[in-house]
Parts: sequence; structure tokens; C-alpha cells
Amino acid sequence: MEMNREKLCASKAEVSSDSAYHCSACHDDEEWSSANRGRAKSRSLSASPALGSTKEFRRTRSLHGPCPVTTFGPKACMLQNPKTIMHIQDPASQRLTWNKPPKSVLVIKKIRDASLLQPFKELCVYLTEENNMIVYVEKKVLEDPAIANDDNFGPVKKKFCTFREDYDDISNQIDFIICLGGDGTLLYASSLFQGSVPPVMAFHLGSLGFLTPFNFENFQSQVTQVIEGNAALVLRSRLKVKVVKEHREKMTVQNGIEENGVVPTNIEKEVGKQIMQYQVLNEVVVDRGPSSYLSNVDVFLDGHLITTVQGDGVIVSTPTGSTAYAAAAGASMIHPNVPAIMITPICPHSLSFRPIVVPAGVELKIMLSPDARNTAWVSFDGRKRQEICHGDSISITTSCYPLPSICFRDPVSDWFESLAECLHWNVRKKQNNFAVEE
Repeated sequence: MEMNREKLCASKAEVSSDSAYHCSACHDDEEWSSANRGRAKSRSLSASPALGSTKEFRRTRSLHGPCPVTTFGPKACMLQNPKTIMHIQDPASQRLTWNKPPKSVLVIKKIRDASLLQPFKELCVYLTEENNMIVYVEKKVLEDPAIANDDNFGPVKKKFCTFREDYDDISNQIDFIICLGGDGTLLYASSLFQGSVPPVMAFHLGSLGFLTPFNFENFQSQVTQVIEGNAALVLRSRLKVKVVKEHREKMTVQNGIEENGVVPTNIEKEVGKQIMQYQVLNEVVVDRGPSSYLSNVDVFLDGHLITTVQGDGVIVSTPTGSTAYAAAAGASMIHPNVPAIMITPICPHSLSFRPIVVPAGVELKIMLSPDARNTAWVSFDGRKRQEICHGDSISITTSCYPLPSICFRDPVSDWFESLAECLHWNVRKKQNNFAVEE
């Protein structure tokens, strides 16, 4: 009698647990019958499904395999946590849609590249005259003599809205972004938006083009398709970085501009401290700077010291940045849809110090070691380079504002095509087969 009562309670617990952890990815593909709702289901992540047992084992189209089960055995289950901060979405289901038709577009052009002048003019004429859109252009782009002295481009240029980096806030005025250039234009677009980022359409007109999947030959039809919506998206996670510096007498800030002319981003003042925040798409690089000594920095994860980096420095990168500086330093390449943060040492003075991947959402903290001989330097996507002294700290975690990059085909196909075309991944001569003897 006691055993039957125990089994009945366990069965009810499993049913309630399954209903509490409803997986939208599974239920979007298949409808669950009323018979399945009324009985407990036993599924395993490690065991292979039996043939013909699709009702017992559902696989989504996600890169992450089967949908996670939150019951383990007859009595164990996952503790319900109302503070869950992220969920894994099927990459194939990430599609662009518009709540309202887009009216404003930011066009970012690579500076000091004469070959981009004609594509820039053609795109702007198409957006303003044929689509009647409001075009935002950075002021220094229009100062190019080839654009400023072009009389035929004058009527179109008068319709532009201009802005200056670090002075004008356009974050709430842009519906989507078009980049003309290489990967640097996408990184620059990310730096302009420290909060929510509009969808980005990047045309390959630069040197590498790993992050720019579109070709400019048929730009009219491609831009029209994006304006109409229903395009594939890849959400490129960014890093939220907070730099806390001890206030020193030699650093004086007047009207938000430092002595060296650099305007800090989101600067805040506290008693004896200076706090700056950045949104980073590729990586945060901490290095030894001009010093001849090894860098000596401590790395903390969620408040616990995990290691001390002795070498040229350390790279903290997103999956998007894993194919940039991190790959050159020997790290693995990670697909942008994988929620992770990569820690890669730069020329470490230890043969066993290998790159590691930690879960997205953890908080990393980097500080100078107490016995460090020299200071360190930090940069964010290659910009805003500054010195880190004793008492300063760099806090890094996953940002809740990803960069939505519009795909040419889909997130998986675009990524592998970039590996093949740009990095020549696994390119070698094929091995000859044995000749078949008659």
C-alpha cells in the first residue's frame, strides 16, 4: 500500500514538473496529445532514443541537441529558479520582423577608402529617393572632398541627418543600420549603441569581411527584402564591461573631456573613483603595454580567484570575437549562437595555460596582482585604450543587449562559409586514393 502511494506521488510530481518547464522549441514543432499530458514521461539526455519512439524523445532543430529534461529518475528534479536570466533559442527560428515599417537608417562607411564613394552614393540615392527614408550619416564622412565637391550629389546630401561620435546620441532615432566596409565597420556600429542595437546589415567591401555576408552587386533587392522584414538573424552577444579606477590627482576631467582629448563613455564620478562602462562585441584585451616585464594580473570568476596571468596578457572574448584576436592566440572558434565567454592567454609563460570557455552570464574581474612589477593596459574592440594601475579593476559579464546581425542565408551557413572564404579553414590538398587494380 505504501509503495503504491509512493509511486502515485512520484508520478504526479513528474507531470507537474514537465508542465512547469514547458519547452516552446519542442511544442512548436509537434503537438502534444492529451494522452501525453496525462502521464509521466521518462526521457534521457545520454541514452539514444529507441527506433520509432519519437513521442518519448523529441529533438529540436537547435544546435544544442535534445530539449533538456528537468526530471532525473523517479524522485529528483531541477530546483525551480525564478531568477533564470537566459534561455537557449533555436537559431533557425531567429527571424527579423518589424512592428512598424522602418523609416530611418544609419549608413556607416569606411573612412579613407576611395573605392567606397560610388557604392555609398548609390545606396544613399536609393534609400532617400526610391524608399523615402531618413538617412543618418556621420559628419566626418561628408567632409570627404570627393563627396563635398560633388555637385550631382548635393541635393541628396542636403537630406541627410548628421551626427558626431561621442557628442550626439542617436540611439533612439535609428530603425536599422547598413555598413559599407569590412569587419571594423560592424565593430564601430556596435560602439555607437551602448544599449539596444538596431538590426545591422553589413556589406562586404573591406579586406576580410568575416562579419559582412552581403555582396553589393544586388544591393537594391537585398535592402528591399530587409525593409519588408522576415530575414534571418544571428544575435551576436556582447560584453558589458565596467572599469573602476582610483581617482588620481593627475587625471582631471573638464566638461566630460580628459586631458588627452578622449571622451569617456558613460562616465560616472564617485568619491575617489572613476567608473566607465562599455559594450564590447569582439574582445577585451589586457596586455603589458610598452613595459618589458611580464604582465601579472589576477582573474576572478564570480568573486573567486581562478588564476594569475603571467605573460603578454589575456583576451576575454565573445563567440563573435573567437575568430579574431583569440583565434590568432590559439583559441577555438565558437559559433555566435553558443552562449559563452572565452578566456585566452597571450603568450603565457606556462605550457599548461590553455584557453578556456566559461558560461555566459558569469562575472569576470581582472586586477593587477599586488606584486606586479608594472601596470597593464586595456582596450575594448581595439579602441579606448587606457592604463590600469594598482587598485583599478575591470569587471566583465554578458550584456543583455546583443547585436542583431542580418544573415545572407542563415546563421549556420553564413558562419561556415565565412570560415572557408575568409580564414580558409581546413583547406589542403586531398589525399590520393588507391588505384583499383583490374
